[in-house]
Amino acid sequence: KEIIDMPMKIKRFELEAIKLKQLLDEGVLEMPSSLGIKDSEITSEGNKILKIANSTFQGTRRAIHLLDMGESSCLALSRILTQKKIKNVLAVDERTTRMLVEKPENLKFILEKKIHTKISIKKENLKFFKGFGIIRSPELVYVAYKKGLIKMKDGNVLNALLYAVKFKGAAISGDEIKEIERIG
Repeated sequence: KEIIDMPMKIKRFELEAIKLKQLLDEGVLEMPSSLGIKDSEITSEGNKILKIANSTFQGTRRAIHLLDMGESSCLALSRILTQKKIKNVLAVDERTTRMLVEKPENLKFILEKKIHTKISIKKENLKFFKGFGIIRSPELVYVAYKKGLIKMKDGNVLNALLYAVKFKGAAISGDEIKEIERIG
């Protein structure tokens, strides 16, 4: 629903939804059900993750809302795949989710600056977010480029791809792009 049905109704996101639907129809992408994972399993685990994530960081008056169902469902699917011994990595550009998994202390600092209040962390919740593999869009583009999955040859393809994901919303600096091109 979140990546196809809902975006199909919003002009800004309709083209991406159509592209994703085509990839599903062609079998390039698969739904979790193709691996024997039920939607109810993802929803149940997703709700658990949502509850824990959204109660981990506490402001002066209330818990800080970090995740929505889309992000928690992705984390849930990753956890379920890992439990089934299926290697996986999540492509996540959204900073809050990434930092919750990778650097929760840095997330605390950023949140304190953003909302101008002292924040406490339920440290016992942090272990729940360990073990997820995260990759950002620029890294995914780089891997696809290095593996020869990108069929374009004219011009500076890697540079164009990296700037395309940057302008689509991925948090990557010009310096990071130069660094990736240098090692590429």
